[in-house]
Amino acid sequence: MSTHINAASKGDIAETILLPGDPLRAKFIAENFLESPRLYNEVRGMLGYTGTYKGVPVSVQGTGMGMPSMGIYSWELITEYDVQNLIRIGTAGSFHEDIKIKDLVIGVAASTDSNYIHAFNVPGNYAPCASYKLLSKARDASEALKIPFKAGNIVSCDVFYEFGDWWKKWAEMGILAVEMEAAALYMNAAYNRVNALAMMTISDHFVTGERSTTEERQKSFTDMMKLALEMAVE
Repeated sequence: MSTHINAASKGDIAETILLPGDPLRAKFIAENFLESPRLYNEVRGMLGYTGTYKGVPVSVQGTGMGMPSMGIYSWELITEYDVQNLIRIGTAGSFHEDIKIKDLVIGVAASTDSNYIHAFNVPGNYAPCASYKLLSKARDASEALKIPFKAGNIVSCDVFYEFGDWWKKWAEMGILAVEMEAAALYMNAAYNRVNALAMMTISDHFVTGERSTTEERQKSFTDMMKLALEMAVE
């Protein structure tokens, strides 16, 4: 039994799981998209559900904010519940005018300012990246559903409230957007030989200053949810 998902037993969680940071987004997905959803976890308020989508078992689990929290939940899901496909469905801040509020961004790679990699004791720098298997599924689902996305390098940062124009240096290097979890997810998945992909809806814009509301973040980013669920059943 895991420390942070200790209401669940082996078999309660599907091989494919959607990982929103917000547990209320997990609840919204379970109640609006899954058939016969069952709550398997509510430890620390991090709601987790398993149901079916088009007849295929799918789980959805809140992970909280930041790489330490994502690191904990994704590690336990992989090592204690045998989850094989982990799809982050979160939010991100755009660094470019042509990547607009509500656009979808997929992190092919996740640069980071975090020292999360120190846990793996690699003898140099490491480039966290998405699994090609899930990236291919995202492309196929995008074409089938006519839901476009932009793909490229994103950055996972440890600090939410940073000062000045720090983000412009990342933008100059072609970074599409910033979020706080993908790099840790990609490292855990790589180490344990499973599949991971981070998909984010743009909720904030560093160029224009636009911001989505809390309710919009929880309930209105349905294109991302549909795309991730379609990936789960391909």
